[in-house]
Amino acid sequence: MNTIEMANHAPEHFEWATSDGVAKITLKGPEHKNPLTFDSYAELRDTFRGLVYAEDIKAVVLAGSEGNFSSGGDVRGIIGPLTEMDMSDLLRFTRMTGDLVKAMRACPQPVIAAVDGVCAGAGAAIAMASDLRLGTPGARVAFLFTRVGLAGCDMGACAMLPRIIGQGRAAELLFTGRSMPADEAERWGFFNRLVEPDDLLEEATQLANGLAEGPNFAHGMTKTMLNQEWNMGLDAAIESEAQAQAICMQTRDFERAYHAFMEKRQPEFEGD
Repeated sequence: MNTIEMANHAPEHFEWATSDGVAKITLKGPEHKNPLTFDSYAELRDTFRGLVYAEDIKAVVLAGSEGNFSSGGDVRGIIGPLTEMDMSDLLRFTRMTGDLVKAMRACPQPVIAAVDGVCAGAGAAIAMASDLRLGTPGARVAFLFTRVGLAGCDMGACAMLPRIIGQGRAAELLFTGRSMPADEAERWGFFNRLVEPDDLLEEATQLANGLAEGPNFAHGMTKTMLNQEWNMGLDAAIESEAQAQAICMQTRDFERAYHAFMEKRQPEFEGD
């Protein structure tokens, strides 16, 4: 769903707002700590897929409502029905949740998760799938799949989490399902930094605005290479980056930056 479609058809399962090239997605359902449902998974997946074609959106802020990020899959709406599904339907569901992560990684815009309070299960997974994460001192992150008899390998966690916080630390969280307090999450590198709850959305928005004002084509290239180089050796990565940078050197933003430097002023990037 692109931004034109979003404007004409407001999402049902989260709040959507845009300003100055920044989209803000706010998860809803504060009475149950903003849980995810079958429908909200699908709507989020389709929204991030649409962002690939949304040239007017330069960055995304992903947040929860009323003091929590997300408690993950809704116990009543998802967990119960899953116990009655056959293998075909279960695989359809698990692939859909994985498709949400794929869509978040594939959209060219930097995605900033603004995390307060509970960030658990699938909520922790979508925070993990974001490019940057800001937390509050009261935020708690838990990959609690083992607590409900499931493996820790959900929504790409066994691939992505070790790359963020390290193999041993990720293994501990994924095996035990324990809650990771905010100061530990920052120390381990899950959170880029901590801010006070009243400042969380403002800080995340300022960060998003700063990225939106930057060279957006180049930002998209950076995100692409961060994804692709996971599976490359060093020689292949260096060659891929050489090609990527050469492409960026053909953009008008590169010329704008050069002229601005020569004229001793800040460049005004336009993303082309």
